[in-house]
Amino acid sequence: MSTATFIFLGRLNDFLPRDRKDQPIEVTFRGRQSLKHLAESLGVPHPEIGRVEVNGLNSALSAITQNGDRATLHPLPDGCPFDPPRFLLDCHLGRLTSYLRMLGFDCLYRNDYTDKGIAASLESDKRILLTRDRRLLMRKSVVYGYCLRSLNSRQQLLEVVRRFELAGRVTPFHRCLRCNHPLEPVDKSMIIDRLEPLTKRYFDEFHLCPACGQIYWKGSHYEQMTKLLEEIRG
Repeated sequence: MSTATFIFLGRLNDFLPRDRKDQPIEVTFRGRQSLKHLAESLGVPHPEIGRVEVNGLNSALSAITQNGDRATLHPLPDGCPFDPPRFLLDCHLGRLTSYLRMLGFDCLYRNDYTDKGIAASLESDKRILLTRDRRLLMRKSVVYGYCLRSLNSRQQLLEVVRRFELAGRVTPFHRCLRCNHPLEPVDKSMIIDRLEPLTKRYFDEFHLCPACGQIYWKGSHYEQMTKLLEEIRG
């Protein structure tokens, strides 16, 4: 039987029980166990972990833990791992998906996603997984991911904006809320037969989704985007 000590720093403590936060945790294990496996056995998903130190030296999550090791795990720093940001959201985050698309971010979402389906998508398409399911984040196929702490969709949006430093990347009125496809400007005369009487009368600037045919104008969605931007900038 071997023993190692783990120290989790910063927001990694969010995944620990109250009586284990901000203090060394002793782990007993048998055989060859990676730092990743032991960290996740304590509840901390690997995509949340950044720099790793073992006995004061830089190491990696894939390193095999030795008897008597003292591992210090840092959270990943804020920022996006690639540009432009690309997200995949699990089936419980439909409202958050709409908010992110409203701000112009590329978000894949289906309300019938399975964990297996999400894992398969991430293997073929480099995206950041957003979820509240830490077991899903622990899947081997998940390289980039974030576990949302809040249950409130507006607070979740602020979490994502802060964590991935998105405030300066917002491009509102750019992406379809229904299907995620980029929008295109469209002349009013081309879609006038599809507009309600009051919309025809009071609005002249329109955008069209070439994928699903949805029409957008600066009505209620635009007002909602303005409020979201005010929250983010605040």
